[in-house]
Amino acid sequence: MNRLINSKSPYLLQHAYNPVDWFPWSEEALLKAKSENKPILVSIGYSACHWCHVMEKESFEDKETADLMNNNFVCIKIDREERPDLDNIYMDAVQAMGLQGGWPLNVFLMPDQKPFYGGTYFPNPQWKSLLQNIADAYTKNFDQLAESAESFALSLQASEFEKYGLSHDVLNLSKSELSQIVGQLVSQFDEEWGGMNRKPKFPMPSIWAFVMEVALLQNDQILSNKVFFTLEKIGMGGIYDHLRGGFARYSVDGEWFAPHFEKMLYDNGQLMELYAKAYALTRNDFFKEKSDETISWLQHEMSEEKGGFYAAQDADSEGVEGKFYTWTYDELESIVGDDLSWFAKLYNVKFAGNWEEGVNILFQTDSYENLAEEEGLTRSAYVKRLQKVKSNLLAIRNMRVFPGLDDKVLSGWNGLMISGLVKAHLFTGNESAMTMAVSCGEFIRNKMYLDGKLFRSYKNGEAYTPAFLEDYAAVIRAFIDLYQITYDLSWVQFAKKLTEDALKGFYDEKDGFFFFNNPSSEKLIANKKELFDNVIPSSNSIMAKNLQDLSLMYYDDIYAELSKKMLSSIKPLILKDPGFLSNWASHYLNSLVPKAEVAIVGKGAIAKARELQSAVLANCVIAASEEMNDQLPLLVGKKADANGNALIYVCYNKACQKPVSDISEAISQMPHL
Repeated sequence: MNRLINSKSPYLLQHAYNPVDWFPWSEEALLKAKSENKPILVSIGYSACHWCHVMEKESFEDKETADLMNNNFVCIKIDREERPDLDNIYMDAVQAMGLQGGWPLNVFLMPDQKPFYGGTYFPNPQWKSLLQNIADAYTKNFDQLAESAESFALSLQASEFEKYGLSHDVLNLSKSELSQIVGQLVSQFDEEWGGMNRKPKFPMPSIWAFVMEVALLQNDQILSNKVFFTLEKIGMGGIYDHLRGGFARYSVDGEWFAPHFEKMLYDNGQLMELYAKAYALTRNDFFKEKSDETISWLQHEMSEEKGGFYAAQDADSEGVEGKFYTWTYDELESIVGDDLSWFAKLYNVKFAGNWEEGVNILFQTDSYENLAEEEGLTRSAYVKRLQKVKSNLLAIRNMRVFPGLDDKVLSGWNGLMISGLVKAHLFTGNESAMTMAVSCGEFIRNKMYLDGKLFRSYKNGEAYTPAFLEDYAAVIRAFIDLYQITYDLSWVQFAKKLTEDALKGFYDEKDGFFFFNNPSSEKLIANKKELFDNVIPSSNSIMAKNLQDLSLMYYDDIYAELSKKMLSSIKPLILKDPGFLSNWASHYLNSLVPKAEVAIVGKGAIAKARELQSAVLANCVIAASEEMNDQLPLLVGKKADANGNALIYVCYNKACQKPVSDISEAISQMPHL
């Protein structure tokens, strides 16, 4: 075994018996490189990464390759999910070299951590050749490598503010600019298969969340239908696990057919929220099915016993990608029997297989309604029959060897899941969702916030690795959401406390954005800021929205100004490329259309708040109390009616409209485009 045996990360532990003399990222490894004047090889991946496993088997388990690595390099293995700060730095470095990024990410550094070459997956012969060439170059052309590394380091250390030509302009917003943002996004939609018009296909939840918000606020059914169409295609695709629930990370094709089978917690939290909201708007049971089944997957396969949720499930089982999820025709025939004819039609099952190696991915291309009609059944009768067959198949599948489980708990990803569960409860009525959301929030608060510090990772009863901005941002958002489902003030008070911690540890007053890492906690070659939204919205965009919501609840003008300053600086980039700034675009929308501050006070306040939340799906914050409350500024001075019954105050910019008791009257006072 090597030093990784003492790690908690499942990914690092997978490499603990390699003949490579791996170090975790540590002072010991960095000092060794300096004292022995050796280049550093940093290899970054994650537990659910298929090609990471391939490279391990081909190269890191091979003694000849390991000898080359051990003799010439100090080898450091990093779990990108535990150390996203290092992953960000060295991914940027590889891309600055003009190379394609991805995982596994392999980067060669000088002993001072500055990178000079890198790449992703290398087949073993190519990898051995590269190792020898770099070892020779380090000996014979040291000065050239050092000069190159210095140049890349300077590039990494350039501020994002300067890199993207940002400035502190006065914030001006307009409907015409919003139309321009939406128009750019719509022009990139895939009208045949949904999603964005590119391959491979990633769900990109924040894009559809933003477009849905716009459609709601301007009552645009055509735009709404584009979102619903995409959600239908994703939910019918092979990217969705039709037996257990849950979504894979992406499909390798443009039709959502063949997924890269790993399931990540962060995707599923965001998609659960989207499907629940789509159900609330359409009452289409298909959307509720996807939300409910994903909750079931979370409950049965991803729940840590104390209330947190695990990070991910692997793409591979028994060393084969997708083996757990796919079926031969003979297998299905032996289990499904006489039902196979209609089941095969539903999921495009072929005798010779519809994918590689003669196996079938369950892939739906027609609606339940159409297929039920062909069978002479009502939709409900068809779905009931289907559920029975799915239950039988799931029981058989559960006897297989499960994919690898990344059983660490990440606070930020759990925050995203809490928000998804809160919305699933509000919009579908799923009671398990609320129970799980509150339990997870308590887990983070009790187990991952210690001695005044939030931690990123938890495993085996121990929290470790101080949190990054991603964690603070998503947990703050989750706790704001938990307040708006429980109306327990401790949640929003904790959200404000975490916000103060983030401002103290991560905020850069010079350019008005937050660092991803806390610059005072560890000396790295660069302190990066995450600005662009990707599959996970950027930590800065989440923080900007958090600051806006807390400013409304606490009447905090400083928070409001910070949030506006961030939006004003990033606005030119939103207009230029909204596909990678969609959560920022949502912040633009929530700033253009005044965000409603809703206070509900009196007997029945919480019931009214939940009813209002189920009806108003965008652009408001809600505070509620059964009695007068002086602890949350939004509630201060708000009273019940003469009989003590709840009144609803819809306010904008601290000015309230006439209080009403009827939900429909309150809805009529809500903002719209």
